[in-house]
Amino acid sequence: MALPRATERLRMIDQARWKKIDGIFKTALELSPAECAAFLEKACASDKELRHEVEMLIKSDAEASSFLDAPAIESAASLLKNNDVASLAGQTIGSYKIIREIGHGGMATVYLAMRADDQYSQHVAIKLIGRGMNTRDILTRFRHERQILANLEHPNIARLLDGGTATDGLPYFVMEYIEGQPIDQYCNTKKSTIVERLKLFRTVCAAVHYAHQNLVIHRDIKPGNILVTAEGTSKLLDFGIAKLLNPELTAQTIPMTAPAIRPMTPDYASPEQVRGQQITTASDIYSLGVLLYELLTGQRPYHLKSTSPLEIERIICEQEPERPSESIEEVPLRNGELKNTLQLNLLNPKLLRGDLDNIVLKAMRKEPDRRYASAEQFSEDIRRHLEG
Repeated sequence: MALPRATERLRMIDQARWKKIDGIFKTALELSPAECAAFLEKACASDKELRHEVEMLIKSDAEASSFLDAPAIESAASLLKNNDVASLAGQTIGSYKIIREIGHGGMATVYLAMRADDQYSQHVAIKLIGRGMNTRDILTRFRHERQILANLEHPNIARLLDGGTATDGLPYFVMEYIEGQPIDQYCNTKKSTIVERLKLFRTVCAAVHYAHQNLVIHRDIKPGNILVTAEGTSKLLDFGIAKLLNPELTAQTIPMTAPAIRPMTPDYASPEQVRGQQITTASDIYSLGVLLYELLTGQRPYHLKSTSPLEIERIICEQEPERPSESIEEVPLRNGELKNTLQLNLLNPKLLRGDLDNIVLKAMRKEPDRRYASAEQFSEDIRRHLEG
């Protein structure tokens, strides 16, 4: 998400001031417009600058180009407390030396690193909380993700290699470095056929099913969180907003997320995620359905042009997606060629009609109990289709 300009003003705010802005902002997001105005009047009193900063954040959050994908509060926190990431290059974290940044989110940054000693040569990915982001909630969620990864060992899930506490007291963890492309880009670059895409997708289902068997719901399945190596191996990444079905498996209590800033990516979120209802493994099944739709057609089932929460909820929860085969047929011609790159003698709408249309739409049912009961069952229907 492009960072809202309003958050630039927060770069120089001191820690105490930031916590006050943060608290008022989070509370304001849970209120109706009328309630919010009254609340700000009371919470900010005569401090006009404080109210201005909070209102700027509220406006930025509403105008964010990718609604809830990375809320403005996280972007602002990132700018405020982690605006010197380049300075970490060359520093040592545990047994590893930082090379460069390779990913950045609201609460943490991922760096490419290599062994700092001469024991052996190895490139890894290190996830480290941003400087100053040591709030109790963020530390708890970070350790929660680290513990989830420690419990998962699957060939299609990025492995946790190490973890510890940096010299500044902040936790970090070390993952295997996956050099690859997001699954959609990989398929397009390789000009993969329908059969090849389906076989690759089944390996993703295997990873998700394994996570579910270990009582973990990913909650953010999308192309960017699934990398495919040059050898064609898929790797599921980023359990940062994953949910444990059995909280007793971890000694830490994960803080509740305010309804207005539920962590998710709307284009791939299930209706129950959008509505803030109970999340189960069926939510991941829905996201897998959206992913398969995109792999087979080159486009997403919904076109979310608005950032309005109500409009997004209306589309995802009420609008029925077009059948994948019909979606492909409606791609217009341009300069004598089909605009969709998947049409270049790779994907034929006729091959999607019937089984694949039904399989994808079953996974994307609005009602959780009408979807596939498991990722394995989803994958099995694809296997049966492939075998005729």
